[in-house]
Amino acid sequence: MTLIATRPEPGEARPYTFPDLQRVQAGGGLVIGAHLPGQVLASAMLLADAGAARETAGREGTATVLAKSLEEGTKKRDSAAYAIALESLGAELSPGVDWDTFRVGVSAPVPQLLDAVRLAAEAVRTPRLDPADVTRVRDDEVTALRMDWAQPGPRADAALRADLFGADVRFGRPMHGDPTSMAAVTVDDVVTHQSWLHRPSVLLVAGDLSTLDLKALGEAAFGGVEGNPLTAEPPLDVPVRGERKILLVDRPGSVQSTLRIGHRSPERATPDFVAMTLAATVLGGAFTSRLNHLIREVKGYTYGIRGAYAMSRRFGRFEVAAGVQTAVTVPAIVDTLGEIARTQEFGITEDELAVARSWRAGQLSVEMQTPGSIVGALSTLVVHGLPDDYYPALRSQYLETPLAEVSAAAGRHLHPHGLTLVVEGDAAVIRDELVAAKIGDVVDAEI
Repeated sequence: MTLIATRPEPGEARPYTFPDLQRVQAGGGLVIGAHLPGQVLASAMLLADAGAARETAGREGTATVLAKSLEEGTKKRDSAAYAIALESLGAELSPGVDWDTFRVGVSAPVPQLLDAVRLAAEAVRTPRLDPADVTRVRDDEVTALRMDWAQPGPRADAALRADLFGADVRFGRPMHGDPTSMAAVTVDDVVTHQSWLHRPSVLLVAGDLSTLDLKALGEAAFGGVEGNPLTAEPPLDVPVRGERKILLVDRPGSVQSTLRIGHRSPERATPDFVAMTLAATVLGGAFTSRLNHLIREVKGYTYGIRGAYAMSRRFGRFEVAAGVQTAVTVPAIVDTLGEIARTQEFGITEDELAVARSWRAGQLSVEMQTPGSIVGALSTLVVHGLPDDYYPALRSQYLETPLAEVSAAAGRHLHPHGLTLVVEGDAAVIRDELVAAKIGDVVDAEI
């Protein structure tokens, strides 16, 4: 064993290079490829305009059921035969849903990627959707949601989203639905939603393009489908109230209070994205953040607290989330509001910004190490209409955005007096103290 008296210092950061991109029109659709020389594994993703925002009211969760049902076989192969076909290629299928898109990812060794993309397209265009399989998948999702909603958090999340965006619009309801809406999903709903997948889509590819034929991949993915792959819809307005509101979600006997505090914010393509992200990192986006230092380290109210902007193609929101001991619910809220207000009014310091810059730039580099992560990055470019040189510029912006610009973004995009505060806890214990604190009108949430 050797004892080292002096801790090693970090070395110079290696330069970060985002892969070169190629664009090809093929098979009636667009293929975007990222060149990763020497990679033996490749990833591809079919990106379709069939996300959660396309679901019917009262049937939230339909797209999730469809995504989970794609691996249950196709018109050509049952589930066992389809699984064997994937396995024979060393391939893995990864369907998923977000607000903006329906995504079907597939990864495989480079020589097998073309056949793997054919299998992914087979599942997307001609899924089996046997009623018994769809019903079983749906029932499994209902059970999972019921278990999830029995825990603290989902009800508070739903209450905050409904208040910020309105329960009468899709964005005001949970992205993957709730137990009631999921249970209402029918086989016909799933079949109807699948029709969105017959529309044009974008194929994203990351791998060694010197050994991959993007045109052939596009023809395998699209099968002659033509048209506009993603519908351009305007961003939502971003109204923020002028007064605070407290929604109380009763959880009798709870020894903790779950906090969700937030307001609306701009969409992902906002020019202020970098400055907002850096400011939010200082406030609540890292273990070294102001909120975590005060609420966890100094006060000992929680195991952890986080605050960040979450942004989609059409909207965004700022949110702080934590679980605190019931007895300190109000002090934790007061201290949290104080940190948000301090950051909004006075901005941040150069030392804090230096930590946030290093963390964000380093995280970006670490995240971009696999074909799958590069494909995910390409999807961000497509969905939000960002330029091909976005990621190289993003890292530079993280490292170089001036302090004054970051503090100004905090001043513009943090609204401490327009926050909705959702408190999920024992109402009989915390209600009177919440009212007495006079930090906002207290209303019982209908969740």
